[in-house]
Amino acid sequence: MSIFRLLASRILFSALTLLLVSILIFLILEALPGDVATRILGREATAKALEVLRSQLHLDQPALVRYFQWLGDFLRGDLGTSIATGRPIADVLGPRIVNTLLLSLFAFALYIVLALVPAIIQAVNRGKTIDNVISVITLLLLSLPDFLLATMLLFLFAVAVPILPALATISENSTWQEMLRAMVLPAVTLAIMMAVYAIRVLRDSLIEVLRSDYVRLAELKGLRPRAVLFRHALPNAIVPALNVTALNLGFLIGGVVIVERVFSYPGFGTLLIDALQLRDIPLIKATVMISAAVYVAANLVADVLAVLLQPRLRTSR
Repeated sequence: MSIFRLLASRILFSALTLLLVSILIFLILEALPGDVATRILGREATAKALEVLRSQLHLDQPALVRYFQWLGDFLRGDLGTSIATGRPIADVLGPRIVNTLLLSLFAFALYIVLALVPAIIQAVNRGKTIDNVISVITLLLLSLPDFLLATMLLFLFAVAVPILPALATISENSTWQEMLRAMVLPAVTLAIMMAVYAIRVLRDSLIEVLRSDYVRLAELKGLRPRAVLFRHALPNAIVPALNVTALNLGFLIGGVVIVERVFSYPGFGTLLIDALQLRDIPLIKATVMISAAVYVAANLVADVLAVLLQPRLRTSR
């Protein structure tokens, strides 16, 4: 029952967080100077056009009424209509979310490999040359902004050695081979930027676990070093890295905006930038709320998994 209480409390806390985010988004957009309709249509818009847009955005109603109306529609799945395109926001978001989801899954798969392999090598060879070399490389990559790393990879593999496309443009008619080839550079960029944060945490955690009594007991029982590492040490060492992974998922939401822009990838991040440039208020609200929901859900999953995977935390809770 304690696990269920923990899960219920985390879900409630996540719901309250999203509620505060929705209030903050609404207040920020309300606090922008000038008339919303005039900002969207421009100063040359006719009075009739401004009146129609104000009615469409419910600007003729009090702010509190508009907030609860927008929140209720959002909870029912009605995201509204895009001002820029005149299409339902759900139809606009659908293909972009699918594209970003594919890119994120590709990047996350690469991230697991790029985080686990160097961390294990460092922990097993603690204090040796290979440990120091990987630490230096990780520190250098950690100091690079994501847009700079993306530009460097773009120049290296699309200009200097043109084996990958410079623009990650895909469409509904693209084959799986074309889509994978187009996603390689943005996915590698995202995976590297996430992995450099996790490698150090996982390395230190793994070294600590390898020094523990139960690992030494497993070694005294005659288990092979590989079995001790992967069956006893690694599962317990991964737990501290789960929080870093959750933060990396949060970075994936923000980092994908920049990376998609650099590689012209038609995803969720590019749509968010376009919405900001076009001052598409309903689309901005929807994209920011979805981003916040993904970030909060990632932290919720990481917190629950940390408790489920480590008996000591379950006992303390």
